[in-house]
Amino acid sequence: MKAFKKLVALGLVAAFSLSLVACGAQKGESLEGETGSKGETITFGTNAEFPPFEYVTGSGVIDQYDGIDMAIAKKIGEDVGKDVAINNMEFDSLLLALQNGQVDAVIAGMTITDERKESVDFSVPYYTATQVMIVKEDSDIKKASDMADKKIVVVQGYTGETCVQDLGYKYEAFKKGSETILELLNGKCDVVVIDSATAEKYVGDNEGLKIVEDNEAFEAEEYGIAVKKGNTELLNQINDSIKKMLDNGTVSEISAQYLDADTTSEEEAE
Repeated sequence: MKAFKKLVALGLVAAFSLSLVACGAQKGESLEGETGSKGETITFGTNAEFPPFEYVTGSGVIDQYDGIDMAIAKKIGEDVGKDVAINNMEFDSLLLALQNGQVDAVIAGMTITDERKESVDFSVPYYTATQVMIVKEDSDIKKASDMADKKIVVVQGYTGETCVQDLGYKYEAFKKGSETILELLNGKCDVVVIDSATAEKYVGDNEGLKIVEDNEAFEAEEYGIAVKKGNTELLNQINDSIKKMLDNGTVSEISAQYLDADTTSEEEAE
């Protein structure tokens, strides 16, 4: 298993027959008992604290929002002939906002899990990732079990938090990835557990840090776009666009562009 986030050209089943009702920018209308409307805008919920997937910058691909997921969202809008808007909020609020009709879909480097699939429908996966540990260069942490007596920090609601919980270790959770890195740089913690591609960006942007991998402790995970249960029309549109981008290499090109770019947000730069 690779310890960096990579695009996987997934073998998709040709007969994909999930059927839902599209949500647009306008809310409150009903079609066959499902909330949603056929508007001209798809509103994506995200948490723009997760470079290189979503972050705030001076000039993004969608208003001030930039990153791999934002570029994918924009391309989906182009493919289905609709405008795209972004609603930025805390990660833990995203699925509730989706269920309440505040957003039409969620794209936020979100891992597809059985628990989440109980409340929302996911698109076909577009990314495969794993978790890693960020430590200082002189750290004695070599594998996940070495964290047992260390001070661990994670981002609240991210997969890293779940992994540390599963290991049975105590930890402190922050709302932003940048906050966890500041804790590490300032010597207030020993290790940050976070997604591999995001870890690469943080380590690249901050001297004195390194990545520690443990493929036995951290399994691979798949990212997908969430829509409200029963919204088959929008789900099918998203799936068709993702399949097209996987087949023609668009997502690979997008990911390569952002993994090689400086994704420091304006907020982090202050």
